[in-house]
Amino acid sequence: MKKTPLLLAATALILVSIPGCAVWRISQSAELARRSQPLQVTPVEAALRLLVVGDSTAVGTGASSPPASLAGLLAAKFPRLLIENRANDGATFADVATQLSGARQFDMVLVQAGGNDVIRLRDMDAVARDIERVTTLARQHAPLVVLMPAGNVGNAPFFFPPLSWWMTERSRQLHAHARASAARAGSGVVYVSLFEERENDPFAQQRDLNAKDGLHPSDAGYRLWLDQLMLQADLQQRLAAARASS
Repeated sequence: MKKTPLLLAATALILVSIPGCAVWRISQSAELARRSQPLQVTPVEAALRLLVVGDSTAVGTGASSPPASLAGLLAAKFPRLLIENRANDGATFADVATQLSGARQFDMVLVQAGGNDVIRLRDMDAVARDIERVTTLARQHAPLVVLMPAGNVGNAPFFFPPLSWWMTERSRQLHAHARASAARAGSGVVYVSLFEERENDPFAQQRDLNAKDGLHPSDAGYRLWLDQLMLQADLQQRLAAARASS
């Protein structure tokens, strides 16, 4: 995308808006990314197959260990669930489309992305097209696709006004596109909403839900995301076959 004067000015605003503590958080975020590893499990008697694609939130960056990531929490809850995780730190929705290339057949595809599209000031029309493409591609590999974009990025402690207000508006647009894409796709695609306005967002009210970089979820944050995923996507029923044998 060609950089317009407005985009260049916006980028400059971001740079001058970063206080010293945020510079420290950038280094912390980079360190968390270096230490993070996407969890993958292959049970001997797998009953269902899950493909995870997306960005650092799908990798589990910010969690104390891979088992504390969202994928790890799902593995613990559903011991007979095979999990293949192709997520990468820094991925956008455009990169997620590449992650889906050559994928085998699965029972479910979990898509966790969007934060980088928001932060990097990607054109939202282009992001909407990427979300649509990801939804279509994922649907070709599984009867159930769950779109779970990152929450309200503007509420992350990493950002301060006025930049946080801008990030919130971009997050709002991202979620609107994801919601619309899921609605167009029909019953095989579920949109999980993690977006909340500041006054209702647990991540804005409870700092322990955020990792030390102020950008990614902590162990507690990922547990909260698991609760929302289970509730909004009805995974207790959908993945019942992958629970432990009685």
